Amino acid sequence: MTPDRSVNVLGGTLAACSTDPVTGFFRDGHCNTCDQDQGSHTVCAVMTAEFLAFSKYVGNDLSTPRPEVRFAGLKPGDRWCLCAARFLQAADEGCAPQVDLEATHARALEIVPLAVLKTHAAGNTHSG
Repeated sequence: MTPDRSVNVLGGTLAACSTDPVTGFFRDGHCNTCDQDQGSHTVCAVMTAEFLAFSKYVGNDLSTPRPEVRFAGLKPGDRWCLCAARFLQAADEGCAPQVDLEATHARALEIVPLAVLKTHAAGNTHSG
């Protein structure tokens, strides 16, 4: 699998989302993607308690540790590459987390309009 070009939704170089915890489809700390990334893990989001509860409610528990797959579970404040469709669903439900536009891959725009991403834009500080 070869990642697509690392470009963010603003047209610049894709910034790191998080290396602690390590995120991304390729587990490279970036929201890189490719055609095999069926979920489009392209939106760099800052977790909130509200979003984590919503995600668990709709069937994707991101907060419970799963040591068997080396996943410590996410907590509020953690940054994570979310599936673009899940982000859009959360936005529609009024519980979307903030996003880092510089660390959100351009392919997110195939699912989420830029205006929606900008509505939820966080300050551009990178925890890298």
